[in-house]
Amino acid sequence: MKKVSKKAKRRVTILTVLLIGLIVGLGASFFSNWATILENKKEASKLNSEYKDLLEKETALKSEVTKLQDPDYVARYAREKYLYSKNGEIIIRIPDDGSKE
Repeated sequence: MKKVSKKAKRRVTILTVLLIGLIVGLGASFFSNWATILENKKEASKLNSEYKDLLEKETALKSEVTKLQDPDYVARYAREKYLYSKNGEIIIRIPDDGSKE
């Protein structure tokens, strides 16, 4: 059997420590980046949902703008919302509390 010198043992020990350090460093980097990717995917999902909600709201607002171009709709809306009335018209407001007797 060949005798291994102290220098060779020291080299192997140093290389082993460096290799283990490199593996640990790469593993930590991998898990850190993986966590960041998962967080970004969650945020992207949330932002896509928010985007869809805003698109629906935009559609509703465009529809409302189109309706507000019609003078009859504006007059009816003002009468209902702000309790305006035509001459000789009486407004009776019924409370909408949701209870039925």
